[in-house]
Amino acid sequence: MSPVSPAGPVEETTVAPAPDWWQSAVIYEVYPRSFADGDGDGVGDLAGLITRLPYIAALGVDGIWMTPFQPSPQVDQGYDVTDYCGVDPLFGTMEQFESLLSDAHGLGLRVLLDVVPNHCSSEHPLFQAALAAGPGSPERDMFHFVPGPLGTSDDGGSGSASEADAGDPTNDVPPNNWQSVFGGRAWSRANPESDTDTDWYLHLFSAGQPDWNWRNPAVGDYFDGVLRFWFDKGADGLRIDVAHALFKADGLPDSPSTGGVVDGLRSNPQVSDQEDVHDVYRRWRTLAEKYEPHRLLVGEVNLEPSRAARYTRADEMQQAFAFAFVKLGWDPEAWAAVGNELEAARQLHGAAPTWALENHDIVRSVTRFGGGELGNVRARAALVALLGLPGAAYIYQGQELGLPEVDVPVGARVDPMWARGGVCRDGARVPLPWSDDAALNHGFSRAEPAGKASEPWLPIPGGWGTHAIERQEQDPQSALNLTKAALELRRQLWKTEVFTADDGGSWRVEAGNLLICERNEHFLVAVAMGTEPVKLPAGTVLLSAAPLAEDGWLQPNNAAWVLRD
Repeated sequence: MSPVSPAGPVEETTVAPAPDWWQSAVIYEVYPRSFADGDGDGVGDLAGLITRLPYIAALGVDGIWMTPFQPSPQVDQGYDVTDYCGVDPLFGTMEQFESLLSDAHGLGLRVLLDVVPNHCSSEHPLFQAALAAGPGSPERDMFHFVPGPLGTSDDGGSGSASEADAGDPTNDVPPNNWQSVFGGRAWSRANPESDTDTDWYLHLFSAGQPDWNWRNPAVGDYFDGVLRFWFDKGADGLRIDVAHALFKADGLPDSPSTGGVVDGLRSNPQVSDQEDVHDVYRRWRTLAEKYEPHRLLVGEVNLEPSRAARYTRADEMQQAFAFAFVKLGWDPEAWAAVGNELEAARQLHGAAPTWALENHDIVRSVTRFGGGELGNVRARAALVALLGLPGAAYIYQGQELGLPEVDVPVGARVDPMWARGGVCRDGARVPLPWSDDAALNHGFSRAEPAGKASEPWLPIPGGWGTHAIERQEQDPQSALNLTKAALELRRQLWKTEVFTADDGGSWRVEAGNLLICERNEHFLVAVAMGTEPVKLPAGTVLLSAAPLAEDGWLQPNNAAWVLRD
């Protein structure tokens, strides 16, 4: 069952071709569920996103990355896919996606989509066919089915998305000791009621997300068809979910560590960063470059910089997120150490880091950097710093507003990671506040015919309207207008070649708390990360996150772009 590409010529994007446009790009991550609700049902959708595309274009970004909108039972909010080449009715139709693509290109925005090649939904037709076919069948070889001793399973079995599989009955022995990223073991019985079907199936995430067996060439052929389908539609690129975890070690041996929630992939060397995975991205890069303009491949590669950079060698993906940077707190020495490690990896493998401070899986930077007013000013400074660093950058929706993490009430939490492992990502996924008026979910929803909108899929906290887009648009000092100013200046510095694709990053800490990233001989980023003002290096300050002191010193928790004399 392979995806079929539409007949006819490849649709060219209307964005001006630029072979290496991604080297300078800033991409805005859209989490469709929480961006804009076009039909008033409380869930964001394609119709809502279409109406709000001008807002994204006005920010000054180069494109959007959309998290999954393909058909899914939504066990993991779309990262459990049943049809890689469709649109879930929850979000709209294929016709609406095509309209969105056309409108985005008309506004000069490129469109990147999410592809999830490590796992699918347990309701995917190929997994259901594997369950029906039984042990030893070719259908089961598309996934990781392994026989084990008979026992009474508590996991729901049969591809169930039940989260009860966190337990480990003593009479149930899975094939190895691997743990799920979401908590509990990474194995569930295929048919727990059967006396003859002793197979277990692997799911590094929830039981509703079985892992594909990438050692079966048919899986690679299947995903080639998926890529062609979206590239033929005109998508400008793909963000590849858990790109380092496709292949598992031969023989599926025990892990030396059982790891823990979130860290499961990094702590288990048997489930990620296998050498075979690089051939997949070489194959995909060849495919992506058969299109004009070339399509972009962006990897979610949660590894140390020296390992992650190998995924962006000249014949593999063009970008991989700098995860070591995403996880930083407010510590100048840690920033400098990670920055220099990323620069060493760039010099070795050639691709500049792809910077981000937030995404849909990470605690919002305002909260991570201290919360409250302290977190607000630090997050502003961090975003200014981010946009001045060498390489591409990604902004997560709401980051430009300075949104904090929300403590979602326990009864309203839907993240499967919360149910299985006690970690919740819902706080970064609360719907955007478009209006300071609480009506229609602070402007997130459009009214239904009855004149009201349904409750949003995640509750909106009190006071959310203080962060509203319409309010910030009217405030010259807002986080939103600071973001716009930084993006416009960044664009001008690329045009005038103050910024170039050859720039690196030389990082250091001066005076104990002044973080410096010297991008090139003409430009540096400075961040005051201590409690005392610091003197800036000589030069002209082009931009700062907050006003400078009268003597030109940089106040604590402020950042500046400096053009060297």
